[in-house]
Amino acid sequence: MSAEDAATHRVICHLGQLLAERDMTLVELSTRSGITVANLSVLKNDRARAVRFSTLTAVCDALGCEPGDLFTLVPTSRG
Repeated sequence: MSAEDAATHRVICHLGQLLAERDMTLVELSTRSGITVANLSVLKNDRARAVRFSTLTAVCDALGCEPGDLFTLVPTSRG
């Protein structure tokens, strides 16, 4: 992530944590959601620059979660 991205991108994806809690692999999630393993890996490793609503819906349906369970926003530091 570039310094510019780090300054503006404060959304954290908790896909790895949700998968671990459900004892599920990316391959299994891919099968259940119809999203490629490559795209899920980008999400899981916080490399995504955007997420389609259709992807978000499919992942949440497969995991039985809400978008707010999948993402959080890191507060800005106001010194």
